[in-house]
Amino acid sequence: MKVQALISIYPLKTYSLSEPIDEFCKILKDKDLKVQTRTMDSLVIGESGVIFKSVQEAFEQIVEKYDIAMDLKISNACPEEAKKKQMKGQI
Repeated sequence: MKVQALISIYPLKTYSLSEPIDEFCKILKDKDLKVQTRTMDSLVIGESGVIFKSVQEAFEQIVEKYDIAMDLKISNACPEEAKKKQMKGQI
């Protein structure tokens, strides 16, 4: 199932805020996920299984180098999916 995830990475105890975020997003992009980096979060679109697995892998890799806090929200009501359901009369 296609989902979208809203992910915020908060680097702690570091001078470079962008470096851990950039590394995290690169890992997700390398998994062929659509990643749109925004001011306070990143929007990730893809198959749910790929997103869950990729976010876990990215988190585990990043915390080896940095202290971070992560906020993750996932929705199956992606604009594309909602549009398909609406066209089928399910909404």
